[in-house]
Amino acid sequence: MIIIIIIIIIINNNNNNNNNNNNNNNNNNNNNNNNNNNNNNNNNNNNNNNNNNNNNNNNNNNNNNNNNNKIFNFSEEQMTQTKIQTLKITFEKEFSLINDLCFYILENATRVPLIKATLETLQRFLNWVPLHYIIEVNSGIAEPSKLVKLLLHKYFPEPIFRNSTLKCLTEIGNLSLGSPQYDAVFIAIIDKFMNQIKFIKPDPSKIPHDYDNGDQGERTFIHTVSLFLTGFFKSHLKIMENSLNIPYLTLAHEILVNISNIDELELFKICLEYWNFLSSNLYSDIATFTTTLLSTPPRLQLYKSVLSKVRIVLIDHMAKPEEVIVVEDENGNIVRETTKDTDSLTLYESMRETLIFLTHLDSENTQHIMLEKLQTLISGREFTFQRLNTLCWAIGSISGAQNKEQEKRFLVTVIKDLLELCQNKKGKDNKAVIASDIMYIVGQYPRFLKDHWKFLKTVVNKLFEFMHESHPGVQDMACDTFLKISKQCKRKFVVLQVEESQPFINELLNQLSTTIAHLEQSQIHTFYEAVGYMIASSSDAAFREKLVNKFMELPNQSWLQIMGAASVKVESLLTIEVARDILNLIKTNNRAAMSLENCYITQISKIYLDLLNVYRTYSDHISRNPNIYRETLGQAMRSVKKETLKLLETFIEKSSDKQVIYSNFLQPLLEAVLGDYRTNIPETRDPEVLSLMTAIITSLKQLVHPEVPKILEAVFETTLSMITKNFEDYPYHRINFFNLIRAINSNAFTVFHNLHPQQFKLLIDCVVWAFKHTERNISETGLHILKELIENVSKNSDVANVFFKTYLVSLLNDILYILTDSFHKSGFALECDILRMMFQVVENGVVKIPLFDPQQANFPSNSEYVKEIVVTFLSASPNVSRPQIQAFVGRLFNLANINNNDFKSATRDFLITLKEWKSHENADLYSDEKNIEKALALKKQASIPGMVRPNDVNLEMNDL
Repeated sequence: MIIIIIIIIIINNNNNNNNNNNNNNNNNNNNNNNNNNNNNNNNNNNNNNNNNNNNNNNNNNNNNNNNNNKIFNFSEEQMTQTKIQTLKITFEKEFSLINDLCFYILENATRVPLIKATLETLQRFLNWVPLHYIIEVNSGIAEPSKLVKLLLHKYFPEPIFRNSTLKCLTEIGNLSLGSPQYDAVFIAIIDKFMNQIKFIKPDPSKIPHDYDNGDQGERTFIHTVSLFLTGFFKSHLKIMENSLNIPYLTLAHEILVNISNIDELELFKICLEYWNFLSSNLYSDIATFTTTLLSTPPRLQLYKSVLSKVRIVLIDHMAKPEEVIVVEDENGNIVRETTKDTDSLTLYESMRETLIFLTHLDSENTQHIMLEKLQTLISGREFTFQRLNTLCWAIGSISGAQNKEQEKRFLVTVIKDLLELCQNKKGKDNKAVIASDIMYIVGQYPRFLKDHWKFLKTVVNKLFEFMHESHPGVQDMACDTFLKISKQCKRKFVVLQVEESQPFINELLNQLSTTIAHLEQSQIHTFYEAVGYMIASSSDAAFREKLVNKFMELPNQSWLQIMGAASVKVESLLTIEVARDILNLIKTNNRAAMSLENCYITQISKIYLDLLNVYRTYSDHISRNPNIYRETLGQAMRSVKKETLKLLETFIEKSSDKQVIYSNFLQPLLEAVLGDYRTNIPETRDPEVLSLMTAIITSLKQLVHPEVPKILEAVFETTLSMITKNFEDYPYHRINFFNLIRAINSNAFTVFHNLHPQQFKLLIDCVVWAFKHTERNISETGLHILKELIENVSKNSDVANVFFKTYLVSLLNDILYILTDSFHKSGFALECDILRMMFQVVENGVVKIPLFDPQQANFPSNSEYVKEIVVTFLSASPNVSRPQIQAFVGRLFNLANINNNDFKSATRDFLITLKEWKSHENADLYSDEKNIEKALALKKQASIPGMVRPNDVNLEMNDL
């Protein structure tokens, strides 16, 4: 009876959705109407508390609805494994009633709405139907159940029920049972489906036309066909490759190819996912294929024709990659892209991965299709911006998927043809589009460029030409592409190449002012970073220093000019124009420092003292005029200060000679920066100061220990007074401050150890405040600090006794608090680590003294005392009994020294039990498992040539 009521409710909901009779809020007092009335009325609003709503079964209804909804909207992240198993067993026992009801209606009913509602209800249940209701086994022979036969033979052929029936068959076809015993059942299903589809869609090539011109029912049918076929083949592809089934297999893939050509994104994504599955599956076969007289694996030969068509589909529909910023707007104008389309980027990655698999399967066919399409465009036939773009994006996407010789022939032809097209096409829009395509392609093939110097030089000189192009986006792409090439091919530019009179870097630096003449400031910064990578790659120290001096000549001339004027009249620095000039010069230096790394010391030595003097001048001016920070000049001065701090941070992090930094650079820096931070008003304190101090401590390590107390004195209480008033103000100060605390804890813990007890208490309060923060990155930083603090404290027995006697119980309660609330799930793994460490501290005797007061309580050990603390805290939950909690805590203590994964699993199951009747999302409790899955996927990707994007690979430059 319970399950029948569930069915009726779902049928009602279906009809409610169809009828949309939302006026039925008038408290129906006669709820004993027959099922037909229920089907026609909207009883969807139970908020009206109907007085006679089947009172006898009301409570049971609600309970079973809750249970079954949990199954149908199944999420293992909201239930314990025990609960899941219990519900599944209960459901299996009760499903016979659902099956009987559905079968009775489908066999006997004549009312179309009732049949449709039954089919849609059945679809919802099919995910969890016990197998014997779908497949019957008689004398060891499996066949479709009577219910499935009804779907196949009675309802699928009927147009009015076809879509609903096909959705049911899709759920069944998706089942992957892993036993050959059931193969015949699925063959029977696909056989019936394909026999029908031959009559429904006799010409698959007309499917796109049918979709575009059909009604909603037609579109739903094609959509469901795509889901059925892709799901079925993912689960049963191998059995379809039997010689008897190949005609159907070929026809089905022909249908999917044509569905892929429909201009509908969701349909395309469904098909793309399957093409990715198929191509990766075939690629795995190739990896294990033993060479025989056959040059092509038999499975690959079977799909050869289909895969060729899939390549054409993907090339024609290729999504735009992130690097391309010259785009066609809705009016057909060529413009610079202003915002990133994240959906398009995600689609591009999926298409790129699939095309790489397809290229591995038949690189010759991929090349042939691409070159043929390129020739068609060059000839002027079918030329459009969109076709050229998608082709070039596809060409760039398969970098690394061919061997070097194939790649060489292919790329030389492509670039040659595109350059010819660029010369022949008239109009700035045409040239801009072709230029962006050329730049994208060459940026994707660093391996080829590295191996072919003349081609590389031609490409770079072409990029320099594009840097003078005024069309929106072209200069940006030229600079970005130049940066990519410089990173990957840097050594090529600083060594003498064959038939060259000097290294290319000399030629570049001699023409530097001309090359960057038409670039904007942000583009110049990118250019300087690119050249810095080249210079830093030289192995000759004297040559590097000479190059750095030449490289920084232009910005240094401007710097000296500004400093010269300031030496005569310091007020010259206090103008908006000069402040902006200084800002751009510092940004240029910062980008150069990023790439020059240790070589940058040659440059910073020339400007360092002047740089700090400008910092002091602007700091003093802001201090004397506190409200100026709201004005344009004050904002420009603050920007100069911020960029100065960023430059110093970059220099310190990138430099390898830490002793030189400590001896020659650190003291003036601390004097200029810390005093300003401490004395200025909160609104003008720069969070970059905290980031810089973090970099100093992390980079200089033991060298900087004597200076850490001075740093803490200047920033600790000063910053705390800013960030502890609420959880919102000064967000950058907040995260930078806790990163600084973590850096000191990791690299200079003895400084904390020597703090006055009151200061140390303030530090602990600060850490607790951090991990209780609702901002994820701050909370996790606080947890990292506490974990590392416990590790450091545990190394010294005397320190451990004092620390844990004072803080362990309070910290334990705080960790339990965030572990059991709903705002800190992202830190679950860290919280478990810390809880386990606390248990280990007492279980392994790290603490030699009692944590409790023997005069007030008597426990046999610290372990028993901590167990009682945990049990008492958790007993506040109404969902678990004290014996359950005691058993759980005892199990955790047993696992503390055995297995970290089991400890986390036990904790996770208990947390889900605590909140079993709440609708919170628990995905973060499974973050460790998901991270492991991601790591394995990345490792698998790295093993496939071309799958890791070429500019994410650090190419070894053995060029000499």
